[in-house]
Amino acid sequence: MEIIWATRGKHWGHKFLLDGGYKDPLPPYLEAFSGFENSRRVFERCNGHLALRFPDPEERHDESGRLIYHDLVISGHAITDARSYDEACSFMWPLIADEYNKLWDAEK
Repeated sequence: MEIIWATRGKHWGHKFLLDGGYKDPLPPYLEAFSGFENSRRVFERCNGHLALRFPDPEERHDESGRLIYHDLVISGHAITDARSYDEACSFMWPLIADEYNKLWDAEK
């Protein structure tokens, strides 16, 4: 499974935490979320990938008070077989939660 993961932290702005093996993850990220830039929840298949956006399950906010969202572009059978938004979120969050718990409160 390959994952592009973009999010914000408490003290740092939007950045890629996983690049999915791409030298530059921005183009596939933009393609996957095209048309959903302002959507708060996304579960959309595109070219063999799944674009998934969900609010932080622990309801964390950045220092400006904005709710943090996690944007994922995922490839691989385990996730592309997901049948619903809830199923995909339940599958993915445990895979990235520990890493995010270490990073979200870090300084810029």
